[in-house]
Amino acid sequence: MSVKYRFVLVLLSLALGACTALPSPRERQDHADNLAAARQWQKGTLTAAPFTLRTYEPVTPRQGDTLAVYIEGDGLAWLNPSQPSADPTPVSPLLLQLALAQREGKAAYLARPCQYAESGAAPCAQRYWTDGRFAPEVIDAMDRALDQLKAHQEARTLVLVGYSGGGAVAALLAARRSDVIRLVTIAGNLDHRAWTTFHRLTPLDTSLNPADRAQRLAAISQIHWIGGRDTVMPAELARRWPAALLGPRQENLKLVPEASHGQGWPDPRQTPEFPLGPRSNGKPLP
Repeated sequence: MSVKYRFVLVLLSLALGACTALPSPRERQDHADNLAAARQWQKGTLTAAPFTLRTYEPVTPRQGDTLAVYIEGDGLAWLNPSQPSADPTPVSPLLLQLALAQREGKAAYLARPCQYAESGAAPCAQRYWTDGRFAPEVIDAMDRALDQLKAHQEARTLVLVGYSGGGAVAALLAARRSDVIRLVTIAGNLDHRAWTTFHRLTPLDTSLNPADRAQRLAAISQIHWIGGRDTVMPAELARRWPAALLGPRQENLKLVPEASHGQGWPDPRQTPEFPLGPRSNGKPLP
């Protein structure tokens, strides 16, 4: 793997802000637990072989037929340009915070493989938070996890929301399912082949690529939020995605001028249309 490729992965991992002292995996898990508990959400685990996946869901069941599932980004994948992290649990889980901010309708948070690993759990292969983060077995497991979340919350349809690499996962899941009525990405990497070419990086040859499945997504309502100051997933690259993702007039692409890859995104409490889109009577439109 090239040094430059590793450097960009470090940017992806640390985009939510630098830390003078990196929190331990236990501290990162406790932080997520405390965020959830403060909003009356509880943690859970789903078995989707070969992974055990962390979830957070409201303690009190909510009404509605549609479940919005928030899929986390890549987390702390790398410590420096040559050293992968020993644990990809995010330092600041952006998608958990956005899930907690959804006040109406069913919602759930779904972490990526190997994040929030419990003490004593079977080791998780490092490739699943470095080169193989979009591998077929990752998408298969996340797909089965969606089935479990949907059954648990008694939902009929899904809205998938993904940040950064979680946007790629969300798109790949939406392309294979018939129950997804909206796809939302935030700084999402929806064409990793174009992305690696743009940055002159090593291709992700073992990962599935959302752009290859764009036509399967054409009929789904989509919103793709891109930061005007994002140098990891720049707007100029997003504008080159297939028309099936962007819409005929690129109307699916929404620019947030002040946002970088991990900072500057709107507060849903002050900007109700972020991230799910226009709302009516406090509820997201399908």
